[in-house]
Amino acid sequence: MTGNSSIVVQTQFVEADGLSIFYRVAGPVNAPTLLLLHGFPTASYQYRTLMPLLAHKYRVIAPDLPGFGFTVVPEARKYEYTFANFGKTVLEFVNTLKIDKFAVYIFDYGAPTAFNLALNLAQQEPSASHRITGIISQNGNAYAEGLGTAWAPIQAYWASNSTQDRDALRPILSMEAIRDSQYLLGVPPALVNSVDPLGWTLDAALIAKPGGAEIQLDLFYDYRNNVASYPKWQAWLRERQPKVLAIWGKHDAFFIPPGAEAWARDVKDAKVILLDTGHFALESHLEEIAQEVLNFLDGVA
Repeated sequence: MTGNSSIVVQTQFVEADGLSIFYRVAGPVNAPTLLLLHGFPTASYQYRTLMPLLAHKYRVIAPDLPGFGFTVVPEARKYEYTFANFGKTVLEFVNTLKIDKFAVYIFDYGAPTAFNLALNLAQQEPSASHRITGIISQNGNAYAEGLGTAWAPIQAYWASNSTQDRDALRPILSMEAIRDSQYLLGVPPALVNSVDPLGWTLDAALIAKPGGAEIQLDLFYDYRNNVASYPKWQAWLRERQPKVLAIWGKHDAFFIPPGAEAWARDVKDAKVILLDTGHFALESHLEEIAQEVLNFLDGVA
């Protein structure tokens, strides 16, 4: 590992797509860029320890998606919280920052955000396929076989769109559920104490802000559109053949190993690594993931 954990990660806001987007940034301004997209139930905070290990060589940028973290969504904007809109917003974000080319690290909700961004690029700028230089998937799914049984109550909500099934999901948003099912599930006992409790505490506090729970429940329902879009995402992968590193915690209850292995079906040179941990693999396997990311970026930059 050649990164420098003492590198300071700065926090900033930028106006894009009618929002005030909060983001973390580190690394040389003119270095190749890695865009890090977070997932549920967290924000850019999840990359706080990874970014300094990459920033000696790469420009690393991690925004908070709308409805997460510290990004401000004006009420007058009447923003609709969908993954399609996330893709549009993040494209506006990278364009506002004048980022021409970038690799992308996708975790959880970061995957549909990135694929919607990619499809928007393909539609709006057909000659801009060069802009996404590579994809690092860390429990970021694009395949039906990657959905674990933990999705069952959410899938029931997709089928019914009922208030009863929506309300049945509210306990998922509690601090205890976030801790147990997202952060600690699947982490080897010897590594549990490496998981920072501030992560789930901050996540739960931000979700508990006024309107936060309803945003998350809306996104649970909208995720069905991601599943319906998987074939389009896979077609994009087969056509573009981006460089891919799929490095997953293999004990994740939501996104399971067949989803990682499926990347190699559509991208011939995809590298797949399964780690002995759960959903938030960076919490327990930071240095191993950082080294793999550096090796990967050296091949795409």
